[in-house]
Amino acid sequence: MLSSPIGATFTPDSTTFRVWAPDRRRVDVVLEGTGSVPMTRCRGGYYSATFSGLSPGTLYWFRLDGEGPFPDPASRFQPRGVHGPSMVVDPAQYVWNSQPFPGVSLSDLVLYELHVGAFTEEGTFRAAAEKLDYLRELGITAVELMPIADFPGRWNWGYDGVAPFAPARCYGTPDDLRAFVDRAHELGIAVLLDVVYNHFGPDGAYQGLFSRSYFSKRHRNAWGDGLHFDGRNSAAVREYFVQNALRWVREYRFDGLRLDAVHAVRDDSRRHILAEVARAVHSFNPHALVIAEDARNLAFLVQPETEGGWGLDAVWADDFHHQMRRALAGDSESYFRHFDGSMRGIAQTAKLGWFRMGSDPRGLAYPRFLYSIQNHDQIGNRAKGDRLHHSISHAAYRAATTLLLMLPQTPLLFMGQEWAATTPFLFFTDHHEELGRLVTEGRRREFQQFGSFSGEVPDPQSPEMFYSSKLRWQELNQEAHSVTHRLYRDLLALRRRHLSLRDPGCSPHLTIEASGEEAILLRRGLLLIAVALRGAAEIDLPASCGELILSTEDSAYAVDPQPPVYRQGSNQLCFRRAGAAILECRSAEDQA
Repeated sequence: MLSSPIGATFTPDSTTFRVWAPDRRRVDVVLEGTGSVPMTRCRGGYYSATFSGLSPGTLYWFRLDGEGPFPDPASRFQPRGVHGPSMVVDPAQYVWNSQPFPGVSLSDLVLYELHVGAFTEEGTFRAAAEKLDYLRELGITAVELMPIADFPGRWNWGYDGVAPFAPARCYGTPDDLRAFVDRAHELGIAVLLDVVYNHFGPDGAYQGLFSRSYFSKRHRNAWGDGLHFDGRNSAAVREYFVQNALRWVREYRFDGLRLDAVHAVRDDSRRHILAEVARAVHSFNPHALVIAEDARNLAFLVQPETEGGWGLDAVWADDFHHQMRRALAGDSESYFRHFDGSMRGIAQTAKLGWFRMGSDPRGLAYPRFLYSIQNHDQIGNRAKGDRLHHSISHAAYRAATTLLLMLPQTPLLFMGQEWAATTPFLFFTDHHEELGRLVTEGRRREFQQFGSFSGEVPDPQSPEMFYSSKLRWQELNQEAHSVTHRLYRDLLALRRRHLSLRDPGCSPHLTIEASGEEAILLRRGLLLIAVALRGAAEIDLPASCGELILSTEDSAYAVDPQPPVYRQGSNQLCFRRAGAAILECRSAEDQA
């Protein structure tokens, strides 16, 4: 059971400040323009102080044994940046227009990942909210925001966050964020948040000044010291992150969380901290979704706690992306070398859920696997931030899109892929000069492992990296992009409405197989989806195939259409180049 809230808790009668600083002998709260007041040491190493007469917007700090002042590790808002004072916020001040939202089931989930700063020219919560009508019309059922916890500098991917409870001030105020969620719920769109529980960023993380027990002495990860979730003094650290998760779903009405880099969250406790987070979130909102990003392919992440699992709802399954990228663009270095990109390999991956066996996925419902052909990592971790459609033909991209959206796994789209955006998504930071130099040098060392990349690695500290990553929404008015957008819209409508695509089932019920070296055949109920990924192909079809209901080579989806040759009853489909076709079988008997 959680104890009292941490941070500054406002009510109409009083404001209580509470912070964990077990190693400190004295903690003062410093109210800007008023002075400092000593706090009372409480059980468990917490300090507390209560004031009457304070109003929302009051700025405050903490002083530790005379040192400081420092911002609140559980601050709700940092209006002057992560090194500035914290602000008292009244979460009840916002008047919600929407009713409590019932959420979106996994089987209906179509996720759209976006970076608030790069999604629109303005780069704010308010501007992003104005695009939600567009996303509903596209067929999106849930938006996933990349991390918004405040970070140093003017822009950042978000994974350098140091104020986990505070929405980044460059995107707007806490109420601006609430307005975004509110508008999404009015439109029937769920909102998930990407959270980072594996490390703090390298600049502005003041938690260690309050207690070194925030950091583990035994566990390390790629970012340095791991967080301290097991052993002595870990209870308060665990509570810090559980309260963080609950604050997003309580005060902002988020419909779930995406847990970043789960493999780097080390915890030897009987109940892993992320299982505890999932239990707390589900207890507060049974419809909320907790999704793991984890490349280890471990089934127990999404198995119930009663079966020895963590009780999460879904997991990113990047094997599908890697197979597709290997097949379409030929990537074969680093982690891509573990994938063959063959039609047989892609079919096997889709049939099982993942390709490399971390553990046996059989019995897991398909929507528990999140599939993508683009996401922020797989684009931004490329030296020049190039997207998949920048490297392959539009015909092959349309075919890959069709396979993604017709599979029963949960699809995840990355902002702009639905119109084949020309903009890259680069890695960008805005650290101070010394740290920025180290980040730039590390980025360039990273790409030394890619023998095929011999060009200059762009400097993530250059403002151009951020500005060139912003979407150009005017591209939607150009035919070359509007046809791709139309394909996404129509495929998502088919996914939503056709009965054959409504039952996700489990792995034994999916029919998917390679058709030679160029194509894949996917059968879902009355629908047969033929996908030629590698160019011209002749595909033999089952005798039951009937009407061709959609082809990616229709003039509605291609500026230079080359329709496949198909005569109903001929049982053969001939693609002139890469493409996909969806056929409806003749009788309900075929569904059996």
